[in-house]
Amino acid sequence: MTEDPSAGNKQQSHVSGDLTLVGHLVELRDRLLRCIIALLVVFLSLIYFANDIYTFVASPLVSVLPPDTSMIAIDPTSPFFTPFKLTFYASLFVCAPYLLFQIWAFIAPGLYRNEKSLAIPLFVSSVMLFYAGMAFAYYVLFGVVFSFFVSVAPEDIAVAPDIASYLSFVLKIFFAFGFAFEIPIAVFLFMWAGLIEPEDLKKKRPYVVVGCFVVAMLLTPPDPFTQSLLAIPMWMLFEVGVFFGSAFLKKKAAEEGNIDSDDL
Repeated sequence: MTEDPSAGNKQQSHVSGDLTLVGHLVELRDRLLRCIIALLVVFLSLIYFANDIYTFVASPLVSVLPPDTSMIAIDPTSPFFTPFKLTFYASLFVCAPYLLFQIWAFIAPGLYRNEKSLAIPLFVSSVMLFYAGMAFAYYVLFGVVFSFFVSVAPEDIAVAPDIASYLSFVLKIFFAFGFAFEIPIAVFLFMWAGLIEPEDLKKKRPYVVVGCFVVAMLLTPPDPFTQSLLAIPMWMLFEVGVFFGSAFLKKKAAEEGNIDSDDL
């Protein structure tokens, strides 16, 4: 009996495919371990300063509280666990560029050269925009919002916020503004992928403005002032994304036109 040579080729390709899959899984495991180790190292480095970190985050509210008033801890465990929790999130924010780099290093080998040249600026921009959103919330939003909330409190009510409730509030705002500031990246990617044209976005601008206020209403406390402080920057960032996306598409069309003319 003669053996089918194709069977051996199939078996060999199947084994090599398994080896390739195993290699990817091993690489993914290694990169996840690096992320965990980096997060753990930063967390252990910051845990000694947990109370100082919380004091820094709480300063926009503490600075506008009435005299002889301070924040309180309703839960007996809050003085320990609340700064502990904040330190973990602070470590996550500090490690974010390294964590995203590990994700990028894992998927980069599967990208084409032109995709890599575009992905690197988008990666850097997305990280910077996320930090910019958090900075905007801390340095612009918090001071205005907390001053307003304290000023409208009834005279017979002592404003003494709970430290755990405050942390939940600021984390929600940080994430909301961080992701909201990613709008230019999202708009650019949709235009680059050909899912939507610049002219279509410009025609739908009124709906986008309404959508920004709806999203702000869902992500921020139920007051129009805070919602406007998120919705207006979201709209402006949308316009930034449309501008750069349109410029990129025009440049791409011009380059393709030059290539076609050279071929002729």
